[in-house]
Amino acid sequence: MQYEGTIIRPPSEAGSIILQVTVGCSHNRCTFCGAYRDKTFRVKDRQTIARDLAFAARYCRRQKTVFLADGDVLVLPHARLVELLGQIRASLPWVRRISLYANCRDILRLDVDQLRELRSLGLGRVYMGLESGDDTVLKAVHKGADARSMVRAGRQVREAGLFLSVSCLLGLGGVDRSREHALATARVLGRMEPSQIAVLTLMLLENTELGRAAAEGRFVLPPPDQLFAELRTLVAAIEVKRAQFQANHASNYFSLDGRLPRDREKFLAIIDRALEGHLALKPEPLRAL
Repeated sequence: MQYEGTIIRPPSEAGSIILQVTVGCSHNRCTFCGAYRDKTFRVKDRQTIARDLAFAARYCRRQKTVFLADGDVLVLPHARLVELLGQIRASLPWVRRISLYANCRDILRLDVDQLRELRSLGLGRVYMGLESGDDTVLKAVHKGADARSMVRAGRQVREAGLFLSVSCLLGLGGVDRSREHALATARVLGRMEPSQIAVLTLMLLENTELGRAAAEGRFVLPPPDQLFAELRTLVAAIEVKRAQFQANHASNYFSLDGRLPRDREKFLAIIDRALEGHLALKPEPLRAL
C-alpha cells in the first residue's frame, strides 16, 4: 500500500484495510488539529488507488472492513464516490463495511438519496467531528459549521440508514466556556441521535494555532478536575434513545465504555471517583493522540 504522510484513523478501525484516497484535509483550518498541517490536499489518482486495491486483494483477505483515508473522502464528486465504492466491491468482495471521515459541509452537499446509494454500495459508517455544540466555540476554532448545520448533517446521515459516529472534544471551550461547551454539545448530540459518541480530550500541539494561543496565554486549557467536571456535565445532560458511548481514547485520563442511557449512572459514579481523587488516572506521558 502506498501511504503519504501520517495516516489518521479512528480507534475502531484498527483492524481495517486503510485505503488512502485523499491526501490531507480539504478544510484544514481547525485551530486545534495538527494532523494534516504538513500535507497539501489532493485526491490520489485512479492508478495509485487501483494498485493499492490490487495489493489488498492479494494480501488483506482476512480483513473484513475498509477505512478510506485521509480527512474527508466524502469531498469527492458523487459520481467518483460511486465509482470508488464499486471498485472496492469488485476487488474486495469479502469486505462487509466501508467507513470514512466526513465533515458537515461535505455531508450536506449530498442529499439523502445519494447517501443511500453509497450505503447500497457498501458504505456503512460515517465518522463526523462535531467537537462542540457551542457556536461560540465552533467559530473560535474555525470549524467551518455551526450547531444547526451539524445537526442537519448528522440527521441526514442517520436518515440514510448509515451508522453515525460523532466525536467531541473535552476542553475545547477553555476554562471560561467549559460548562457552556458541555451543555451545548449534549443538546446537539441529543438532536442528532448518533449511533456512537466518542469523547476525546484536547491536547495542545505546537504546530496548531490553538497551541500557540495557549503558549501566549490567550487560551487556557482546563485542568484535569475541570475536564472531569465537564465530562460529568456532558454525560448527565445527553438525552438519546440509544447510543454507544466511548471515552476511551488515548488522550483521556481514564476510560468510559458502554451505552447511553443504560450506563449513565455507572459513568457518573466513575467520574465522581475521579473528581474525588479515588480513581487511578493515566500518567501524563502516556496520553497521546
